[in-house]
Amino acid sequence: MHEKTMTFSVRDEREKEMKEILTTVYEALNEKGYNPINQLVGYILSEDPTYITTYNNARSLIRHIDRDELLQVLVKSYLKSQD
Repeated sequence: MHEKTMTFSVRDEREKEMKEILTTVYEALNEKGYNPINQLVGYILSEDPTYITTYNNARSLIRHIDRDELLQVLVKSYLKSQD
């Protein structure tokens, strides 16, 4: 019996976690009637947590994401989608 070695990427897991957090925060902002894109951009640029609602624990969640790391993932994702 031959077993295949599975690879595990911490980076892939971290990006998945960030996507889940952003999705949750986006939905919370949308449900509260905010423009989620504007609010997220404001937060990313300023790191001012008041851009993010406390509804559904969104403000606490967003603070688990490093802004520099998030920007790297966002730029990488944007450039991939342009191919």
